[in-house]
Amino acid sequence: MLVNMNDVLIPAKKGKYAVGLFNAVNLELARGIIAAAESSQSPVIMGTAEVLLPYGPLEEVSYYLIPMAKKASVPVVIHLDHGLKKETCLKALELGFSSIMYDCSTDSYEENVKKVKEMADIAHSYGATIEGELGHVGDNDGSAEGNSSLARPEDFYTDPKMAKDFVEKTGIDALAIAVGTAHGAYKLPPKLDFERIRTIANTVDVPLVLHGGSGLTDNDFKRAIEEGISKINIFTDINIAAVEAEFKKFENMSKGIIDLIPAAVEAVKQETLKKMTLFSSVGKGNVQPDKEMIVKAVVEEVLKALNK
Repeated sequence: MLVNMNDVLIPAKKGKYAVGLFNAVNLELARGIIAAAESSQSPVIMGTAEVLLPYGPLEEVSYYLIPMAKKASVPVVIHLDHGLKKETCLKALELGFSSIMYDCSTDSYEENVKKVKEMADIAHSYGATIEGELGHVGDNDGSAEGNSSLARPEDFYTDPKMAKDFVEKTGIDALAIAVGTAHGAYKLPPKLDFERIRTIANTVDVPLVLHGGSGLTDNDFKRAIEEGISKINIFTDINIAAVEAEFKKFENMSKGIIDLIPAAVEAVKQETLKKMTLFSSVGKGNVQPDKEMIVKAVVEEVLKALNK
């Protein structure tokens, strides 16, 4: 069933587990992700990111992502990750995405607040949810999601006091925080600031998001969830799993694409299942959102609109 982030992240925050976002730039990735979610009865967030659109245009991925979500037996959020342009976010909403992230984290604080607040109002008018980012999660060199790196990532970590102000002023539904992760494949083991995660989780009311999850240790994931992370983004791990499976299957030139597709789907399914088990979201596909919290959020949005 197609749902938005509040439907899966509010229960996750309350239940101290996390829901994974897995990017699906083609049908094989999407099939593997959905298969994992249904076999484990886990809620899942599936989508794409603006930097991945050259590999799967937004409109084209919407042709399979949204129908697959509606048909699924578990809650599935279709999410645009790291929307960098207003136009891209608007197009995702028009195509039927149930959630977006508007990433203005490299702008000034004031501009980030202004732009995300405007987009939050628009997203909510569609019945969709929105994620913002405060601080900045950098990129590992040569990654699939960028090729720049931050010399001193700690200079861009999320400030807990600013996080509270940011959430209150923008009306976002989830907050991506910078605490030591980076996008892509890690060259050196990352060192997460768990104390910062805990402080922010105790400061803001919305679920927290960890970007750059591929490559972290099992203990990193478990500790991050214990400290307050409710959504974890994964792409590199399933991307690599798919191509490794295809390489193993491609023994000689007599093989065709139809020989490789099942291998890729199964590899993505198994890697996704590993993460769902690690995040403790298995069996949570029937968990209902806290109705009181949702009503409170709706009332707050109405009051904000009336006070404009």
